[in-house]
Amino acid sequence: MLEIGSVVDGKYKILNEIGHGGMSVVYLAINERANKTWAIKEVRRDGAVDSSIVINGLVAETNMLKRLNHPHLPSIVDVIETADSFMIVMDYIEGKSLDSVLRSKGAQSPNRVIEWGKQLCDVLGYLHSRERPIIYRDMKPANVMLKPDGTVTLIDFGTAREFKSANVEDTTCLGTRGYAAPEQFGGHGQTDARTDIYCLGATIYHLITGQNPSEPPYEIKPLGEWIPQLSGSGIEKIVIKCTQPDPAKRYQSCGELMYALEHVHDEDDAAQRRRKRIWAGFVACIVVAMLGVAGMIGFTLAGNSATEDTYNVYLQDAADNSGDMDAAVSAYKKAIDLDPSRLDGYEKLLSYLNADGVLSSAEHTALVSCISNTHGGTRTNMSYLSDRDYDSFAYSLGYTYFFFYEGSDNRSKGAEWFEKVLESSYLDEDQLELANSLYTVGSYYESLFHLSAFSDDYVWSDFWTALVELSDGDLVVKTGAAKFAAALYKEFIYQIYTNASYFREYGVSEEEMLTQIDKIESGLSSLGTSSNSDVQNLIDTAKEMVALAENQVATVYRTPGS
Repeated sequence: MLEIGSVVDGKYKILNEIGHGGMSVVYLAINERANKTWAIKEVRRDGAVDSSIVINGLVAETNMLKRLNHPHLPSIVDVIETADSFMIVMDYIEGKSLDSVLRSKGAQSPNRVIEWGKQLCDVLGYLHSRERPIIYRDMKPANVMLKPDGTVTLIDFGTAREFKSANVEDTTCLGTRGYAAPEQFGGHGQTDARTDIYCLGATIYHLITGQNPSEPPYEIKPLGEWIPQLSGSGIEKIVIKCTQPDPAKRYQSCGELMYALEHVHDEDDAAQRRRKRIWAGFVACIVVAMLGVAGMIGFTLAGNSATEDTYNVYLQDAADNSGDMDAAVSAYKKAIDLDPSRLDGYEKLLSYLNADGVLSSAEHTALVSCISNTHGGTRTNMSYLSDRDYDSFAYSLGYTYFFFYEGSDNRSKGAEWFEKVLESSYLDEDQLELANSLYTVGSYYESLFHLSAFSDDYVWSDFWTALVELSDGDLVVKTGAAKFAAALYKEFIYQIYTNASYFREYGVSEEEMLTQIDKIESGLSSLGTSSNSDVQNLIDTAKEMVALAENQVATVYRTPGS
């Protein structure tokens, strides 16, 4: 065992023991230089077979946690191996286990437990949604820490495993009797996401009733048998469904369970009776209407699907609250935080923020908060995207910032994102060419407004060349959309109008400028009339600027010393 006051690895001073298991001890330590506390979990190498098994499990736990990033999970910061022990250094979770809360305060209020249940459902859904799903398998109050702010953190991954669809059944029983699902006992099938749903249901049962399912008679009864006022309640029905012996009769995903927890009172018997009365009246009205309408053969009811996963529920919430930016962005952020490896959440967020063709400063701030959230770690949400999805979204961000961000640094911000995809193996040739051109143009802007008008440090001829290359060819094909083609034409004609004298000074001829103006005018005409008002506004603005640019060029080349 580590001595109190000793220093591990030259930087972690052991303060005291805060927990221990059969073969492991957990210590509170401090990195005095960083003034930061950590938890250190140690397993001694005593040569026994059991210690070897525990250490192998600890290695697996460590490797698993290193790849995870979620607000309700601890983070691994260091791994230390010595001849005598194996240690992992992780976040110190301040607070107490729900097991100790039960011992000191007894059964908890249903509403409070439901909130904890939603947080645990959220983190289990995150584990199950990994590329290689992780099945936790040991959900119980002792493995859940309640923090001072009221949130919970899931700890101890010693029994977790990565799901392998080829397995027919698990050969070992890992978990805690009473909380463990039947399939966790060897020979009863393979553990999967529904196993964790069973364990969570048993945990909720224990927290609400105070009755420990791991003690005789190892039985989970309806909540109403312990608390009569919960008989027929939504939470009673949820626990019953979670803890069905047959996995096929449980909730099939954490998304389904999350939906049920968020609408728990909809399942109360009283609420269902009210709905039945309303439904009966509705059906009566429909029947009367049907009798008076020839040819009507049926009707449908729209409703929320209880089979939606949590991620899609959040996206739907965002769509439902599209008129409230804070609520919509909050819902998009929850979806992205839940599974930062899915591209659709990012794309829908960007589409929502730029729906009016302008990315405001407030929308920029909201966007950054969603894609750059690190959950207190070092990796941003966006870093969890696959390389293909990252390049696709970075390209979209570059376009949005370049053309639609209202900030004065829009081009340089766009260039920053385009720079990330210049060597992409996933964008097509036209996209890469366009990204390179926009990056080249955008990168000039950083220095453009910091130099004197005719500084030798800035080569306007290069800027002109980049603009010509950018607008060359069929821009609708090149950009994939008339909207972006119009934006490019508008950008080029704007640069000719505002910087004609600079281009002239650095060698661009009048003929070259007029030739490009003609090409821009022709390109705008080829776009025709758009039914999209945003696109049409871009086209109209660019067309108005053509005449202004022609007049400006004429003035510049006929005014000495202009």
